This record gives sequence, structure tokens and C-alpha cells, in this order.
Amino acid sequence: MSAMFEGNALSAMQTTHCHTLNNYRMGLLSVVCVSLFFSSAFAVDRGNFKTCDQSAFCKRQRALKPSQSPYRALLETLELSDSRLTLQLINDNNKVHLLLELYRLQGNMTRVKINELKPLKPRFEVPDVLIAEPPTEPLTVLSKDDNGVVLSLGAESQRLIVSARPFRLDIMEGPEVLLSLNSRGLLAFEHLCLRKDTQAQPDGSEVKESVDGDQQQDEGEKNEDGESDKEEDGLWEETFKAHTDTKANGPTSISLDFSLPGVEHVYGIPEHADDLKLKTTDGGDPYRLYNLDVFQYELYNPMALYGSIPVMLAHNTHRTMGIFWLNAAETWVDISSNTAGKTVFGKMLDFVQGSSEKPQTDVRWISESGIIDVFIMLGPKPSDVFSQYASLTGTQSFPPLASLGYHQCRWNYNDQDDVKSVDQGFDQHDIPYDFIWLDIEHADGKRYFTWDPHKFPQPKEMLQGIMDKRRKMVAIVDPHIKVDSGYKIHNEITSKDFYVKNKDGRNYEGWCWPGNSGYPDFTKPEMRAWWASMFAYDQYEGSMENLFTWNDMNEPSVFNGPEVTMHKDALHGQWEHRDIHNIYGLYVQMATAEGQTQRSGGVERPFVLTRAFFAGSQRYGAVWTGDNAAEWDHLKISIPMCLSLGLVGVSFCGADVGGFFKNPSTELLVRWYQTGAYHPFFRAHAHLDTTRREPWLFGPENTALIREVIRQRYALLPYWYQLFYQAHKTGMPVMRPLWVDYPKDTATFTIDDEFLIGSDLLVHPVTEEGSRGVTAYLPGAGEVWYDVHTFQKHNGAQNLYIPVTLSSVPVFQRGGSIIPRKDRVRRSSACMENDPYTLYVALSPKKFAEGELYIDDGHSFNYDTKKEFIHRRLTFANNALTSSNLCPDCNFVTSSWIEKVLILGASKPSKVLLKMDGKETPVDFEFDTSMSVLTLRKPGMNAGADWILLLQ
Repeated sequence: MSAMFEGNALSAMQTTHCHTLNNYRMGLLSVVCVSLFFSSAFAVDRGNFKTCDQSAFCKRQRALKPSQSPYRALLETLELSDSRLTLQLINDNNKVHLLLELYRLQGNMTRVKINELKPLKPRFEVPDVLIAEPPTEPLTVLSKDDNGVVLSLGAESQRLIVSARPFRLDIMEGPEVLLSLNSRGLLAFEHLCLRKDTQAQPDGSEVKESVDGDQQQDEGEKNEDGESDKEEDGLWEETFKAHTDTKANGPTSISLDFSLPGVEHVYGIPEHADDLKLKTTDGGDPYRLYNLDVFQYELYNPMALYGSIPVMLAHNTHRTMGIFWLNAAETWVDISSNTAGKTVFGKMLDFVQGSSEKPQTDVRWISESGIIDVFIMLGPKPSDVFSQYASLTGTQSFPPLASLGYHQCRWNYNDQDDVKSVDQGFDQHDIPYDFIWLDIEHADGKRYFTWDPHKFPQPKEMLQGIMDKRRKMVAIVDPHIKVDSGYKIHNEITSKDFYVKNKDGRNYEGWCWPGNSGYPDFTKPEMRAWWASMFAYDQYEGSMENLFTWNDMNEPSVFNGPEVTMHKDALHGQWEHRDIHNIYGLYVQMATAEGQTQRSGGVERPFVLTRAFFAGSQRYGAVWTGDNAAEWDHLKISIPMCLSLGLVGVSFCGADVGGFFKNPSTELLVRWYQTGAYHPFFRAHAHLDTTRREPWLFGPENTALIREVIRQRYALLPYWYQLFYQAHKTGMPVMRPLWVDYPKDTATFTIDDEFLIGSDLLVHPVTEEGSRGVTAYLPGAGEVWYDVHTFQKHNGAQNLYIPVTLSSVPVFQRGGSIIPRKDRVRRSSACMENDPYTLYVALSPKKFAEGELYIDDGHSFNYDTKKEFIHRRLTFANNALTSSNLCPDCNFVTSSWIEKVLILGASKPSKVLLKMDGKETPVDFEFDTSMSVLTLRKPGMNAGADWILLLQ
């Protein structure tokens, strides 16, 4: 839930009071209060959030224009060890020395670090994001002269060239430049210094200019010491609206530019409500990475949202590469392109006229503090970049199977009777679901880890009732803690001195849902350990093993803070909040996930949803796209937003089905369910001011449509689960853009209204109001795609027009694939545990297909700690369907069996034999001549066994 404003404490108190009224059961007055507020607040107030011009360091850095860099590499300082190369850089304008470190990493990656050689005090380097110190490979010097150094990167004639004057790095493969650093001369490093009214630095030297590269700015005349006579705003103190940010360390920002020859398409750097392909930022604001609670965000602009992952992918028909900028401070990313704005005709004209201009994208990263620490992932294939990034920050956590089912949520289910009624409603209308959610009103006065004694007096009884139906619950636990001497959580955090501090050393306090709140310092390992311990069953009263957690407002959201977040000069030990801001939310989710794991003695997998995130957040659970609106454009944007997250490691993504704010039309609600059912995280959610929208409240016909698509989701759970296992093992995204699997097909490079689930399902949701048809691009020359509903076959490499009705969900299975389903859908995923499988075998034109089947207990870590799982390869070739074991030393038993096999694109056999345990037995079959579909009924083999089905 978003804060609704940013401003003075009075506004915060008034707004918080509106919501507090509800706690005192003043129902009508509460509704009126909230309704009056929201009727005038259905849009982001952009004035509450900074533009680049309003962010002093961004404005300062962006004023630097491309030119010859003032930096020079001092080649005589070069030192080479087995693991790294170091050399010093000097800014010839202010004589400041920097230290450059170069690492060749295993897996075709290069790491570049730049820091001050002798800073006044240490600069922040981001901890806890990398899963380990990346293993290195030796760098070797191929040549060296006065102009630079040429280093070997090992693979395929790859070389790293360090040019000395001006300093520049080029990574080359053969004669081709893959990527250049500082080729536009925009490296700028504001070194730590003392204010002009202080005397001298600790080493006795005089104070110099703090802004490296400031010679490119019009700052007025310099005095004889090289200092500007004009004091620039924002260097030591900055005011935005009513908030003043004091900067004890002065200006500390950093910048570096990257050039990507031959590249026109770049992706990533979520979170933004924008197209999949990133736009150029010339003439507008850069993309901003700064975790913020943005009330009903706008679409198609580069404003910051709830999470930040500073990873960008570059792609063309020859190569995919990635840039990972490891910095947790506020960051802005500028993108420019020499082909931006050119029409297709203009590009064709260039080709006809023989224009030699090569496409190029230039990217510039600007961060407020910290050091330059960048990983260059050289691919060359998309899958290589995913595995490279996963080797650095980890893979998507392997979620419990139930969390891949349907989730029912709103702000808020009123009380235990309401929860029971909604639960029964799903049964009465034969709609499966796995999780029901409770928002902030479930707690006693928004004191998290508690229950409202009037509305939820017997939480265990409620949880047991849900558990009896093999279902689960999620309750919200936010990281703002009510300042209340009668509240155990607050008292313990206070006694342990675990709160974030003001710049003056007192506990930092701000306004959030409970009113006056403290903010735990999750950067402290001991704080995270204590927080984790609070999820133990004897600490979190009323909790049970089927209760899981939602971390909201963890940007952190501070209603009366600057930009609705924490003051940058707040303190986390020795570090300012400005240094760590974007990893605060990651730490909250990390501690919560650890608490869920610990409460089971390390046996059970956690499920934690977070709103704020950073690189590495994928290791701890799921994310969603925040407080969207019941509008068609918000439905459309949910696709590129989740695709962008998948490209940078976060596969477990979804959007609030139906839209959080406002009331969707019936058509929009149905279409949103049809879209959300094919997103990795599938949850309906709604604001407290909206009308109730449980799936059965819109008439029998619409209930049937929603029921059908939720049942489609449940039938596909074996496939979803297998894909999440693959993502957990390899880093491959679950939901992915078409270009990931068709990297040479330029027609796929900008598509973001359809997507792949794994490599075998293509989904083109209907996201236009009143649509009577959609045009889906089916990729793959020489391939075929089968409509999963009609089994009609279509050729690849074509745009296919598909007439649609309100019941239509265009989904296609790739020819050459085998997808396991469970077509007997029950009330929850756990109820389907031992049900049989149906295999959907979609043949390629060469009559070949392959797929996998993965089975484990669905909830524990035994798949990892005890190798208790089944992993089988399914192959159709030479008229035989074979199941073979991919893990012979694994140990798991299932009672599920194969009850049906559908082979699409088949020829009619004379007979079908099952070969198993040395025996051959005939199998009943039917053949649909008109659709070329062969159906094998009840072959009866165990899902974990070796077998062959022979078509003769």
C-alpha cells in the first residue's frame, strides 16, 4: 500500500488518523474519511518526487558533457597478480589519484572497480548482495607501451585494452569492440574532502576541488587554488520541499559511461512502469533507481518505483551482454543512441546509400555515493548472461509449490468470519485457491506480529480451519514499528539499540500506518537475526506452519519523510542512509525468509512477498509491481514490468489482479485474471475503498470465465514448478521475452505484449478493451505452434490474427515440446499432490519432442539436502515416447501415474505398446484425423518409472 502524500507531519497525522479510525470500529466515519481522501488523490503527485534537476548530484553530473577525459592511467603503477591487475588513475585537473582494479572472472566476466586511492574515510562498498567473492582467472599482459596495456581475457581472442591518455577501457573480440568504458570521457569521481571553512586534510595537504571533471562545468572563475569562487548549491546541504539533507561527507557522487557498438536494444534496470525495451533519455530525465513508495504510479516514464536492480542487458543478433552496477545509493541511468528517432524508412535509406554509421547505444550510470564496482557479463548467449549474473547474486529461490497457485487478497478481510466466508465461497463456486491474505488491519493497532483481539481473537482456530482444507494464509509484517511502550517488539528493539538513528544519534522516527514509528536497522546482522527469531511459533503468537509473510512499505516508506522515504542523513552505524537506501528492502525480506526457515528447524521452504527489492532479492522470494490501478494500461504494463524483472534474476513476479486502486469493469477483471493466470505470481488484491470483487460476485457467466482460467493455472502447475526448479538451478527466467529463445529474430526484440513461459508456451493475453481479435507473432522459421485449446497447428515466423471472445486466452505450445499437466483440478494444489499426469506431446515438423517432469514433496528442502526428488526426461523420437531418469542417485517415491498422453501432430498408428519392466502391453488409443491428435488412454505407468511407449 502506498503512502498518499509527502509533506509535513500534520498531513501525515491526518492521513494516518483516517486509517486509525477503522481500528476503533467507527466503520461509516472511516469509510467517509478514506473515500474523501482517495476521491481527490487518484494520481501520483510528481512534485513529491525529484527530477534530475532537483537532485543536486544528478544535475551536477549531468552537466558534464562528453569530451576528452581528464583522467590518465599511470602505467608505471601497474601491478599484476594471479587474481587482479591494479593501477592508479590521476585527474590531471585536480591531481586526485584513484585506484583501478581489474579482474577477469570465471564464466566470461570482467570486474572493474574504481575507488579513491587514499580517501579521507572508507567509502561504502555494498555487502551481502554477491553470494561469494567471485572466482577469478589469471590476466596476462600481451603487450605494453607508453600508450597502454593489452591484456588477454582468454576466451575467443578476447582482449582488454587499457589506454593511458585519456584513460579508457575497451573489451574486444577479434577486431570487434564489444564494449568501451569512459570512451566519452564521463568518468567523474567526487572525492571525499573537508569543507572550505575547515583547515586541512589529515595528511596536511590543502583542500582541493571535490568535483572531479568539474572543469567541464561553467562554475565561474577559479581562484589561485583552483577552487570556484561560486559556491555550488547542494554540495554540503540540499533542500527538497520542507526537508533538508545535510551531507557530512560533502559531494561524493560517481559516474561512468559505457559504449555498446552495434547495439540498438537494451533492457532491464527495473523497476519502471515502462516498455520492455529501454528508451533513450536525451531531452528528458534519466531512468532513476531509488526505492520509493509512489502512490498510483504513472506509466511510460522513467520515475523510480519500489525496487531497484542496477542490471542492464544489451542484445543484438550476434551477442547478449550485461552490465551490473553494484551500488545501493540513488542512481540515475542515461541512455542515448545514434539510431534513436530514425524511422524504418530512414534506416533503409542509410542502407541503400551505404551509410557506414554503425548503430551504437551509450549508457551512463550516476550514483550519489559509494564506489564504482561494475561487472561486465560478456554472454555471448542470453542463457550465458543469466547464468553469469546468477553466479554473482544467486538464483531465484525455489518456492513451495502452493505459492504457484492462486492467492486471494484485499485490504482488508474484516475478521475471522469474513475469512471463513470467503474460504467457503471458493468451495461453493468450485474455484481452487491456495492462499488467503490479511493486510494491516489484522494486527492489533498495526502492531505487527500481533492480532486484533476483536476481529481475530482466535487466529490458530482460523488457521486450522484453512489448514484442514490444505490451504494457507499470508499476513503482512511491515518494517515500521509502532512507538509504544506497551508493545513487546518496540521495547526489544529499543533495548537492543536496533533502530536506525538520526544524524544526531537519537532513534530515527517517522510516520507510517501505526502513527509514530521506528525503523529497525536491518543492515545489522544481529538485528536481522533477532527479527528472524520473532517468527518462531512461541514468539509470534497465533502463528502456525501454514502462515507466511508479506513485507510491504520496506523502501522504507516514511509518510512525512523526503519523497515519502527515510532521510538520507539518517545513520546505519557508520554509514548514512544515502549509501544503503536501495538494499534496505532486500535486508527486510532476507531476515523474514530466514525467520520462516528457522521456525521449522531449517526443513521448510519460506514464502515471502516483498515490495522493495535489489539485486539478489530473488534469493528470498517473490515481488509484485506495487499499487497499480484498475485501468487497461495498467494491465498492459504488467507484462513488460515482469519481463524486465525476469531478465535480471527475479522470476517470481506478478501484478495485483484487477488493479489495486479503483473498481475494474467486469471485462477488465476477466481479462486481468486471464493475464495474471499466466504470470509467475498470481494474486488478486484490492484497496479497502474498492467494492468487493471475489471471483463469484460478477454473475454466473463471469464467474465461469474466471473459474476456467484459474483451473488452467492449476492444470499447468507441474510445468510451472519444473520451470521454477530450472530457474533455481540455472538462473533462466520463467516468464521471458521472445528474443531470449529467438535471439537472432529481430522481429522479437521489441515485443512486450506477449511472452514465453519457459521455452514451450507462448501467451498473448487480451489487454485491449472490447477487443475482437489480437495479432500474435509466432517465432521460429521452420517451427510450428499448437493452439492449446483447439490443437490447431500454425507455422512459426508469422503474425497470426486470432479472433477472440471474452473467453479467449491465446496460448500456444511449441512444436517439439512435452508439457506435463494435471487435468484433475481440486480445491488447492496440495489436494492434487498424488493425482495423475497428462502429457501433452507437441511434435515438431521432424516428429520430435522433448520435455521434463520434476516431482518432489512440494514444500521442504529435502530436494536439496537429501536429494529427494524425481527428475525425468521425456523424449519422443522415431515413433517412441521415452521416460528416462535424469537423477539416478535421487530418492523419491510418488503415487502419481500417467493417465493420458496426447500427441499433437501425430500420424495414426496401427497399435501402441507400453514397454516397461521387460514387458510389452497394448495401450488403448484414439486418433482424431481432422486435427492429427493421438490420445493414449490410461497407459498406467508410475510417473517416476522408466518406460517406453511404442507407436507402430
